[in-house]
Amino acid sequence: MYTEVFGVLCAACVAIRWGQYAAEQRDHAAPGAAAGSTVKASGSGSGSGGADFGAFQRNYLLVYLLAVASDWLQGPYVYALYSSYGYDKAAIGQLFIAGFGSSALFGTVVGSVADKYGRRSNVLFFALTYGLSCVTKHSPDYNILMVGRVLGGIATSILFSAFESWLVYEHNKRGYEAAWLSETFSKAQFGNAVVAIAAGQVAGAAASVGGKVAPFDVSLAVLVLTGLVVAATWTENYGDATQSVSGGLRNAWRTIIADEKIVLVGIVQSCFEGAMYTFVFMWTPALQAASNVTAGAGEIPHGMIFSTFMVAIMIGSSLFTFLSKQAPEELFLRNAFAVSVCVFMLATMTTVLLPVYISFLMFEVVCGIYFPAMATVRSRYVPEETRSATLNFFRVPLNAIVVFMLYKNWGTTRVLQLCALLLVVATSCQHRLYSVSKVSIPRGDDLEQQEERREMIETDEAGMADAIEKVAS
Repeated sequence: MYTEVFGVLCAACVAIRWGQYAAEQRDHAAPGAAAGSTVKASGSGSGSGGADFGAFQRNYLLVYLLAVASDWLQGPYVYALYSSYGYDKAAIGQLFIAGFGSSALFGTVVGSVADKYGRRSNVLFFALTYGLSCVTKHSPDYNILMVGRVLGGIATSILFSAFESWLVYEHNKRGYEAAWLSETFSKAQFGNAVVAIAAGQVAGAAASVGGKVAPFDVSLAVLVLTGLVVAATWTENYGDATQSVSGGLRNAWRTIIADEKIVLVGIVQSCFEGAMYTFVFMWTPALQAASNVTAGAGEIPHGMIFSTFMVAIMIGSSLFTFLSKQAPEELFLRNAFAVSVCVFMLATMTTVLLPVYISFLMFEVVCGIYFPAMATVRSRYVPEETRSATLNFFRVPLNAIVVFMLYKNWGTTRVLQLCALLLVVATSCQHRLYSVSKVSIPRGDDLEQQEERREMIETDEAGMADAIEKVAS
């Protein structure tokens, strides 16, 4: 069954990806795009053509995918390494909780540091911090491993904030088309899934040669390469560099609570990703329990299932491109969340393997849609001055949810029910966000009309100035 499902999803992914590529080629070849015209953000520099944007996008994707590769290389062997050092489930659980707790506790601080001292510098700090975390894995000492988890939590906060903040600022500063930002997010998520599959294979090969600590050494090498590329190719950008770190945190918090839209974005992200990260811990026991019920199913093939999940995410990231051309992200995200509620409820109502497996695959497709869509939504509502700090504020309740779920150690069915409840909250808040913002969301022709109106106003103002000058003379 697993091999057949994997084959079907791979074929579907290739077909959808080809359609996405064809659509992007048509868009970039449209009148104006080929000539290098852009919709310039207010205050941006001169626009650049598609060729320049292509180089910019490839550079960002290279750095981002190297960074996530370093993360994926470690994932399969964290638990196994701790276990090989002789630690039991309870002790390992404390180490995992320390990582999420560190991300919640220090994430907002490093976000404000990024806004003040620079996102490029923060990314370099990510490479250093995560690299040191890899080094600690060579020691079986529990306290050193705990330090490594704390460093890893800080690095994770940077990974999910500073990279996006740097990209959004540079994209707008260089005057690229707004729609191309969503395209970059979509390619980043697609590439993330591809890298995850490849990293799993590389980590397995490294572990077979050098033991369970070897994948962390490979990750360290990738982190060094990431830092070198960033140091050589990225320019620095900031949020509000005039404020202190504590002032930036206060300003970010005031900005969040003063704007209902930002509050809603934060709740949606926390609830959805809280359910998603909890699902990461629960899919194995859930599928194994269903496999045990199904006579003759036996041990589940973890590697094949993980690869199939990643293909489902790739399908979702490609579907995002088509969906974003048909409706606002605020709208189709709400619908995707509603689907995820249904699939989680299905998983709690049956013990038959195939329906449970299909429901999990559908949720992974939703995850593939979610990440580029939510990144696009955040780029609209989160202010540039406090972007990194605000994104990390969103991760505080997310990490609290995951820590709570791990600490309670509930049964699989109950945890999946709670995930469904979190997704109900996400759906409701996303509906509210769409309701309060739909009148102001720029779409397709609206962007062109706004640009035309701006040019007409500038022409009229210039004409009026000439007339006044002639009268005065």
